[in-house]
Amino acid sequence: MIKSKLSPCICNIYKMTLMTEEELIDSAKSGDVDSFNQLIYTYERLAYSVAHRTLRNPDLAADAVQNGFVKAFRGLNGFRGGNFRAWLMRIVTNCCYDILRAEKRRPTESLDHLLSGVEHLPYLTDPQESPEQYTSRMELGNLIETGIGTLPADQRVVIVLRDVHGYTYQEIADITQDAMGTVKSRLSRARGGLRDYLQQHSELLPETYRHKDASL
Repeated sequence: MIKSKLSPCICNIYKMTLMTEEELIDSAKSGDVDSFNQLIYTYERLAYSVAHRTLRNPDLAADAVQNGFVKAFRGLNGFRGGNFRAWLMRIVTNCCYDILRAEKRRPTESLDHLLSGVEHLPYLTDPQESPEQYTSRMELGNLIETGIGTLPADQRVVIVLRDVHGYTYQEIADITQDAMGTVKSRLSRARGGLRDYLQQHSELLPETYRHKDASL
């Protein structure tokens, strides 16, 4: 019989990667920190991206994510099934709101901080683009990111969840604990505010997009 040379720790990690999300949740509820860490590993980039775009400060975003994950672990027994991703992101988003209330201001960090470690908007990605097209897309992406940063926090959260990360309206309603009509209304206002921002700063748009700014 061939004995495995893998350490118990590595074997446990491998075993957890084969577990379903529901099994990991059940295991974490029983106090298995490794199972919870596996769940967190799945969603940490997403959580940080939302927190970063909401708070516009990398340190505050990291604090919000860390606080959110700690609260999620402590309150895991309160999760009664359903959409775990939405449940987790609701906690992280609430931590973002707590930080904004504590700061008593809309963050005004630089664009470099805003973009640091955060992927550009996926709906602007084209793997077949030329270097010139890539440069134009990056310029437009930067301007859109700045425009999103000018929106009120509640609108910023909704547009990031929907248009950046592709959450459904129902998931956003679950995360924000708002009615579906409120979610759609905020998204409409957020898109309108972003469109107005781009139109007001049309001179900053890449040249290839300037004749299209009315449709953005």
